[in-house]
Amino acid sequence: MKTGDYNPSVFEVNLASAILECKDEIQKKLKDNMKIVEVSGMLKQDNPIVTFQLLDEDGDQHEVVVKVIQRPDRH
Repeated sequence: MKTGDYNPSVFEVNLASAILECKDEIQKKLKDNMKIVEVSGMLKQDNPIVTFQLLDEDGDQHEVVVKVIQRPDRH
């Protein structure tokens, strides 16, 4: 399948959506001292972003951003 549009591509949007929906499964894989407080996504923009708001064992908040980028086809 040839990708016609990369901004954002269907693959980027689908993968970012899957990450967003897997919050509970991701939480199970994290150590006990890290809790996911909130997950949000900006899925329609070029290079979709999924943002995780985390809380550590000391009560400190942290933010982790996952940016999904598809490289152009190389063939």
